[in-house]
Amino acid sequence: MLRLVILASLALLGKYSFIYFAYQQNERVIGGSEAKRNAWPWQVSLQGLAGYWYHTCGGTLIRQRWVLTAAHCVDRLDVTYRVVLGDHNLYENDNTEQYILVENIIIHEGWNGDLAVGNDIALLYLVQDAVLNQYVQLGKLPNEGATLPNNYLCYVTGWGYTRNNGVVSPTLQQAPILVVSYDVCSQPEWWGNYVTRNMVCAGGDGIVAGCQGDSGGPLNCQHDGTYYIHGATSFVAAAGCDTYMKPTVWTRVSAYINWINNKIAFY
Repeated sequence: MLRLVILASLALLGKYSFIYFAYQQNERVIGGSEAKRNAWPWQVSLQGLAGYWYHTCGGTLIRQRWVLTAAHCVDRLDVTYRVVLGDHNLYENDNTEQYILVENIIIHEGWNGDLAVGNDIALLYLVQDAVLNQYVQLGKLPNEGATLPNNYLCYVTGWGYTRNNGVVSPTLQQAPILVVSYDVCSQPEWWGNYVTRNMVCAGGDGIVAGCQGDSGGPLNCQHDGTYYIHGATSFVAAAGCDTYMKPTVWTRVSAYINWINNKIAFY
């Protein structure tokens, strides 16, 4: 029961998420700001169908027909999903969007619904290839086994809540966020044994965090001038997305490179 108290996934359920709220100019990803249009062209909005399309999670386009996201975003079998590529404002036509249905969902075999166990990763096979252009690009994956040092600067991106118990952001948000190494994040006063080496922690300063609606989205980390997708957003503390010393936790993508490649090769 303790895990249910302190862990919270960052997915949104359809009947609550896609409501047209008035946009307030000061609303931002917690600790962040509105991204420049199409600054993160691999970012996708994963949407479910419940009489209307609603934003539920983020994701990353990694091949023209493949999207990487979190397993907990897509483990409901009764939902039809699509991805939206090249989007900026969820509620407006930016004339840059591509809408593509999800044909097949591949969830990691080790996912059992327990966020603290991990393996919170999934691949989405689309019904058709995405068209690559200046608005839609592929996210680059890190080398297998790559890890990031403590305080490494990355960016969290998404349309998730801009404050605790908030609302979906109409526009894509971004926030600079510092990695918390496993050696630190696994200390008892941080996440302790609720994180594994197959996860990446970032934030925990009580200021910057991912939040509901950001699940499955990328942790973007630059190396030698290129951004690599080091994480798929997984969970935060149920007490609040920006809880001090409880950083946002991502599935560490570099731990699953072989799994990703093997699944894609099967098709």
